Amino acid sequence: MNGDELFLGSEAGNTAYREAMQQAVEAVLDSFATHENPYSGRSPATLADQFEEPIIPENGTGLDTAIDEVADTVLRHSVATSNPRCAAHLQCPPMIPGLAAEAMLTAANQSLDSFDQAPAATVLEQRVVDALCKLFEFPDSADGVFTSGGTQSNFQALLLARDRYCHREFGQDVQTTGLPSAADSFRILCSENSHFTGKQAAHHLGLGEDALVTVPTDHEGRMNLDALEATLAALEAQKGEPFALLGTAGTTDFGSIDPLNGLADRAADHDLWFHVDAAYGGALALTDDHDALLDGIERADSIAVDFHKLFYQPISCGAFLLRDGDDFEWMARNAAYLNPEEHDEAGVPNLVSKSVQTTRRFDALKPYVAFRALGREGMATLVNETLELADSAASLLDSADDFELLGEPTLNTVVFRYRPREGMSDGTVNRLNDTVRRRLLHDGRAVVARTEIEGMTSLKFTLLNPTATLDDVAAMLETIRECGMGVVSEREILA
Repeated sequence: MNGDELFLGSEAGNTAYREAMQQAVEAVLDSFATHENPYSGRSPATLADQFEEPIIPENGTGLDTAIDEVADTVLRHSVATSNPRCAAHLQCPPMIPGLAAEAMLTAANQSLDSFDQAPAATVLEQRVVDALCKLFEFPDSADGVFTSGGTQSNFQALLLARDRYCHREFGQDVQTTGLPSAADSFRILCSENSHFTGKQAAHHLGLGEDALVTVPTDHEGRMNLDALEATLAALEAQKGEPFALLGTAGTTDFGSIDPLNGLADRAADHDLWFHVDAAYGGALALTDDHDALLDGIERADSIAVDFHKLFYQPISCGAFLLRDGDDFEWMARNAAYLNPEEHDEAGVPNLVSKSVQTTRRFDALKPYVAFRALGREGMATLVNETLELADSAASLLDSADDFELLGEPTLNTVVFRYRPREGMSDGTVNRLNDTVRRRLLHDGRAVVARTEIEGMTSLKFTLLNPTATLDDVAAMLETIRECGMGVVSEREILA
């Protein structure tokens, strides 16, 4: 390909773009979207063997050949997230409006670190952020920024919480002079079921993972308020200095939602930054039937919400929302070549000061197109359908003699164990469920998750797909039975 055919703008380039995109679409449809099974079953070693030829050859093969190679070596052996029997992780089937938006935003290649690199995109992201703040009933002073997902959003919340605390309690500007000597006593509280990114953020913030103090949960997997009070009292006696309380709206295993109003009360009583990790459950705000589960989230200082989960957008796409937009001051900075101070004074939009990234994708376009295409009601319908399916799946499991339902679903994850007969030891059941999960992935018939519940290896369906039916769930359970019976018949699993 010559230079004119490699870039948009010329007639040759525009034609090449149209042809390449059409070939890429056909590759996705033929080699990925229409597979009967959710995975080919290829092992890591077998996949590696496909890429023995030089990744960077001396001479190129041409774009047509390169796309065909990707179809054969990558797409055919990718997990088919739109297959109803792909039900392992919080990895949604991306909706068509999001895929169309992804194509447009990558072609435009706007960078959200300065207005002159992304004029319309900068303005639109701010409008989408404003709409999200309204959705979660934040005040007019709220603000936010798009992120790569919950990990980045949770980190950013604790970064701002730490720096605000240092300024208020010690008069120290962390951005300039670093942490005070008392930082060894700083503590963050969260439930024992919260996402590992809280601990990861404590590490990245220089506080160490031991700064994260976990609070026991109740029988529904939610933070226990009495235990929280006891933990706060113990920290006070130990001269610990808690500065942030991390609530969860949708735990990874059970979808549990902490009692957010109760957490907000405790945060206010103890002057803690209250952050809600709603990466999973934030989409409930769209619904009329389930939004009450988020009561209290509007009292948070900050919220993490992901669009590549229950909003059905392509990875990656998340947002960090801040109740008081002025709190962005704890991380803001100006660079002469990007966002000089005179731009701020002139009212030029400046998003880079709200992000831990510099170059940043125009991911806000994806939920924008989805919201415009479907509206709140249409998006809510998708969420409701998956929650109803999870309830039906739980009932199906509960009525089966050879499965054990481990808890009623709050969102659309269902955790269970396969136990084909009474009297099997816990160790045997652990090995059986672990082996079944691995074999199902290796033969490609179903992709289910493995987790640990009270020391027991368990299986999990994450039913994010609005097109999946109870028949699909029943078929997965029957596949687990068939695989499990084969494993048991080999007898070494019983040893």
